[in-house]
Amino acid sequence: MVLSIAFSLPTQARIIRIEITSVQSPTFEGKAFGRVGAYEKLRGKAYGELDPTSPPNALITDIALAPRNGKGMVAYVMDIYILKPIDLSKGNHKLFLEINNRGGKLVGGFNKSSGGNDPTTAAQAGEGFLMNKGYTLALNGWDCSAPPANNNLTISVPVAQNADGSSITGPSYEYISFDNATSLSYSLAYPAATLDQSKATLTVRDRLGDAPSVIPANGWEYTNDKTIRLLPAGTSFRQSAIYEFHYTAKNPVVAGIGFAATRDFVSFLRYATTDDFGNRNPLANDIQYTFSYSVSQPARYVNDFQTLGFNADEQNRRVLDGIENWLGGASGIALNYRFAQPSRTERNRQNHLYPEGVFPFAYPVLTDPLTGRTAGRLARCTASNTCPKVFEINSSNEYWVKAASLLHTDSQGQDLPDPDNVRFYLVAGAQHGTGNATSKGICQQFQNPTNAEPTLRALFMALDAWVTKGVAPPASQVPRQSTKTAALAVPQPGSQTGAVPQAALGWPTLPGVTYTGLVTTRYLLDFGPSFDQGLLTTFPTSVAGRPSYVNFVSKVDKDGNEVAGIRLPPVAVPIATTTGWALRRSEYGENDGCEGSGQYIPFNMTKAERLLANDPRLSVQERYQTHEDYVEAVRKSVQKLVEQRFLLAEDAEAYVKAAQESKM
Repeated sequence: MVLSIAFSLPTQARIIRIEITSVQSPTFEGKAFGRVGAYEKLRGKAYGELDPTSPPNALITDIALAPRNGKGMVAYVMDIYILKPIDLSKGNHKLFLEINNRGGKLVGGFNKSSGGNDPTTAAQAGEGFLMNKGYTLALNGWDCSAPPANNNLTISVPVAQNADGSSITGPSYEYISFDNATSLSYSLAYPAATLDQSKATLTVRDRLGDAPSVIPANGWEYTNDKTIRLLPAGTSFRQSAIYEFHYTAKNPVVAGIGFAATRDFVSFLRYATTDDFGNRNPLANDIQYTFSYSVSQPARYVNDFQTLGFNADEQNRRVLDGIENWLGGASGIALNYRFAQPSRTERNRQNHLYPEGVFPFAYPVLTDPLTGRTAGRLARCTASNTCPKVFEINSSNEYWVKAASLLHTDSQGQDLPDPDNVRFYLVAGAQHGTGNATSKGICQQFQNPTNAEPTLRALFMALDAWVTKGVAPPASQVPRQSTKTAALAVPQPGSQTGAVPQAALGWPTLPGVTYTGLVTTRYLLDFGPSFDQGLLTTFPTSVAGRPSYVNFVSKVDKDGNEVAGIRLPPVAVPIATTTGWALRRSEYGENDGCEGSGQYIPFNMTKAERLLANDPRLSVQERYQTHEDYVEAVRKSVQKLVEQRFLLAEDAEAYVKAAQESKM
């Protein structure tokens, strides 16, 4: 069944047609969610048009060079996905927009379920946290690089062309690293404009601090205009080595349309009533408040969505009322650039030299002493009176590997007061996501299992209350210079990273644990004179001699656990040291950063064991004389977090139950 619905709005950019290609009513095997009842699932495509001369759209890089239809508009098409109460009158009239990650859906954890990329069964609905409260969930494609497989949400945007119809060419760059010894080829993000190897450079180094070596032309080749391989044929890329490929590419897509697509989709769902043919919007006259939820890459997307002014639709109406960003750091996303690669993310050993960590980082309007530019994430929404309420929530990993402190400081690392509409939270001691405490992966220590989802749920309820009822949110919880909880990162001359000195952090010397202080430093990179227009006319080859921004992490206590931020029971009532940083083990680039991983370094159980190991941290038995003492300490910890609105009562009880069932 295909339902074609074209939506009528004035002549501004808009969604002009939606095809609902499948309807599952009810979904989740008919499971009812409290008084809200059953849900239905709509899947399909949305077709949009943009006026490239309209000021809100004109800032999209290369939109003026995109092909136009007979109406002079630039067209695009994206996948859409809606989960709604069958009876909308029983819902809460609020839209929960999940900004998908590289096409994938990540809200499963929020609902305490396994989720999946097309949740259909009752089990995949989990406890149905959002559905029990009556939210309508919606997602749309926005990332032109998202792979189309596995029910991913994708978007199709046009290729920019020169005025005479010829291909646009320009510099492009690929950071290549495989953590295996079997990869034989590499696919480029864009086709090469020429297969002349003298117009490209491939380098390699084993560790980030090594000098790159140029691989001669007889050591690699193009197998076609989008693939390279090493020679002789059958040679694999060295495991965990860093290869960098500079070449001339062609046919850039107008990737920044992905911002307008989300703007216009939410605006339609929120404000449109009928289409050009009189058919109704399936959510017509229902949505009273709109929220977004983002994890990692899409949180960086939402940062730039705000900076570029896309929270105002073309009729100057607010698009999103509330934003919960998780794991975005102080970064944007390399989307609104020629030859964009939005799937990239920079960490202290990953995807360097892309335009991700660029000013502005913070929300207030500031003047950057390194560039002389004046900007802020709030500048455009303040001018249009469309600013949302925002929670920026980050793990410790974002402070160590994505310079998250720049969200709430100026470019020189000085604390800024919170904007009226923004709050900042660090989940102390957490890695990027939830790790497996029984696996080291490519890292030296076990990964960090701290799960932030209970706090994300509690904070989302606080955000809802702030938006809909004006209830003041919990105060920000982050490291600050003013509270002496900040340990400054020090740039390392000639290196692409910095370091936090051990003494400044307060890190204890632990047996079998290497500490280097490796931390990401944001440098002012040179992408050429047209960078402000989204045109990268050159790519830097290193950060040597480049000025840097000041960033910091949270200091730690005598156990190595962070003192700032929201201290969940694994930090407040510890049985281990948990960190947001980790280092690679020998066969994967020893002592380089282990990307998004953290560490789980258990305490010894007894005093005798810790003395034998020469471990300065108190043992579990020295901390908690009995099992009941440990359970009571957890109970007091979660009670405080509930009072502070960082945990919901039901999630607090789950911590207590886990403590009771533990062997501590």
